[in-house]
Amino acid sequence: MKNKELADIVKKAKKIVFFGGAGVSKGSGIPDFRGTGGLYQSAGGSVAPEEILSGRYLQEHPEEFYDYYRKNMLYPDAKPNAAHLTLAKWEREGKLTSVITQNIDGLHQAAGSKNVIELHGSVLRNYCVSCGEVHPLSYVAEADGVPRCRVCGGIVRPDVVLYGEGLDVPSFMQAENDIAEADVLIVGGTSLTVYPAAGLVQSFRGKHLIIINRTRTPYDPWAEYIIREPIEEVLGEL
Repeated sequence: MKNKELADIVKKAKKIVFFGGAGVSKGSGIPDFRGTGGLYQSAGGSVAPEEILSGRYLQEHPEEFYDYYRKNMLYPDAKPNAAHLTLAKWEREGKLTSVITQNIDGLHQAAGSKNVIELHGSVLRNYCVSCGEVHPLSYVAEADGVPRCRVCGGIVRPDVVLYGEGLDVPSFMQAENDIAEADVLIVGGTSLTVYPAAGLVQSFRGKHLIIINRTRTPYDPWAEYIIREPIEEVLGEL
């Protein structure tokens, strides 16, 4: 697919929804999970990343969890790339209804997007599991060992959906509704293998399904166009 065709689709669209994953932030220096050189391939040790990044592991081994979490999940200096900026521009122009993201880095908001549905939460928000006191990213990033609440001393955890935990139901339902009402769905930077988030694509009833991902996805047979180039290049060239 040539970018001119994508540009024509965007120009004529009335309601675009973007559904993205870790590949969207790869151009900002944040590694993805399953791609070449991704977190799951480069991580060492005897415990799998999926196990370490689970709610159960956080409860049972908080020190080990935070040691891994700080080293591999926090990128406070990352900046939005061309993909984030283009999506924010489309929103300002009234073309894009919402961004639905599996990412937890907050880069869509940093680029200027307002209507962002964070399926997996955000590392920018952290709260005490005992009293609910909210703490910023810096509090967790700069803590020595397990971050403790400044109010009650309880463990502070990131407001993210860890493995084994359920998604926020209202956010998921809003994502379903937005996709169902869209005439264009652009899926980018996601392998579409993590459920239930990947199943959101099944809610699409519009005209144009476009997948921008470096590798194959289970939904490729249903896509009108498939682009294998880096998403920041594809959207940036528009």
